[in-house]
Amino acid sequence: MRVLIVKTSSMGDVLHTLPALTDAARALPGIRFDWVVEEGFAQIPSWHPAVERVIPVAIRRWRKAWFSAPIKAERQAFRASLREVTYDAVIDAQGLVKSAALVTRLAAGVKHGMDWQSAREPLASLFYNRRHAIPKAQHAVERTRELFAKSLGYARPDAQGDYAIAQHFLNRADDSAAPYAVFLHATTRDDKHWPETHWRELISLLADSGLRIKLPWGAPHEEARAKRLAEGFEYVDVLPRMNLDQIARVLAGAKFVVSVDTGLSHLTAALDRPNITLYGPTDPGLIGGYGKNQIACCSPSKLLVDLSASTVLEALNSNNFS
Repeated sequence: MRVLIVKTSSMGDVLHTLPALTDAARALPGIRFDWVVEEGFAQIPSWHPAVERVIPVAIRRWRKAWFSAPIKAERQAFRASLREVTYDAVIDAQGLVKSAALVTRLAAGVKHGMDWQSAREPLASLFYNRRHAIPKAQHAVERTRELFAKSLGYARPDAQGDYAIAQHFLNRADDSAAPYAVFLHATTRDDKHWPETHWRELISLLADSGLRIKLPWGAPHEEARAKRLAEGFEYVDVLPRMNLDQIARVLAGAKFVVSVDTGLSHLTAALDRPNITLYGPTDPGLIGGYGKNQIACCSPSKLLVDLSASTVLEALNSNNFS
């Protein structure tokens, strides 16, 4: 059985789809998946053993020059690649009009998605041949697992979902490396940032832990912040710039991770690493960390400045992470 998945972005949403593939692979031996995903996240589906082909799409980039000759050529090549296979099922797990119109509509096969009451954008359901009612009052991972189960005709398992990608990285882990923690300090929204003074206090509180602390970054201003956080601490390493695969390898070997609310926090969860995620204005509720040893540490005031380093250390200690 060959199935096409349409789940293009964001990083967290793409990662949240992986447990549904694991369910389907266990229920339907021999099933194989192709996956349409935004080019920036194209590495992620390739980590799952049931994915046969990744088809990158670049809607975010294309829309900046939709009718230019180079972009038109890219769109035509994408459409040709998408239609190389007639699928037994096409599952649109995105639930947005844009992806339904520009991707799902073009695919060959019976199209499944959430119904009018369930989809993130109800109009997207008009593009599907089979529409499924998926209750909203459950975690995003569980909603996607239910969508796959109803689309492919098996019962959703009761057990917690399995991302099935951790082993991909543990097989390549460096067992000789000194034990370390990773601090994910970067995020796109200013109000999701934990103050640098708090990060440095937490670093100082871990001085006697015997752990090195690694600080990844993805943009120049994030590198500058990492260098400020590391200043004066000989046991803190500012990592070089890395792609997703390289960052995943670092996360997979960590003793624990402390993170703000960011896509890499969901990657940590997918890799089954212990993780304390710091929440201020956002509610972990139905889109927070999903998996083993994922702890939400929430500011009582919704302002991250009011979440102290000592509170985070207490969370690490009480969960036996440190």
